[in-house]
Amino acid sequence: MARILVVDDEEYIRLFYSEELSEDGHKVWTVATGHELLKRIHHIQPEVVILDIKLVDYDGLELLQEIRNQHHNMPVILCTAYDTYKEDPKSMAADYYVVKSFDLSQLRRAIEKALVADSSMRLSV
Repeated sequence: MARILVVDDEEYIRLFYSEELSEDGHKVWTVATGHELLKRIHHIQPEVVILDIKLVDYDGLELLQEIRNQHHNMPVILCTAYDTYKEDPKSMAADYYVVKSFDLSQLRRAIEKALVADSSMRLSV
């Protein structure tokens, strides 16, 4: 079980991910804005952040840089409807890049890989 923070401005996506990932045994928090993420990330201490690129109040790639500046080892999965950002140099700061789909198998694999990589990093420190 992991603490996962989902950042997406679309309510149905937040609800869908929250329900599905909770059924997988994870503790899931959701926020709709980048500002909300920045306020709550220290309190929640997520083990994985799932971040949309297009947010109403923030550029997700800029937000990714802020996360990296403050929490450089926190796994971040960019999850967006657009595959065109995959080649953007700013996207390279993310651990994983997933195109949104109602089939969450790719997202679930990215979460599992992020958790395994994060735990192995903690063991080696």
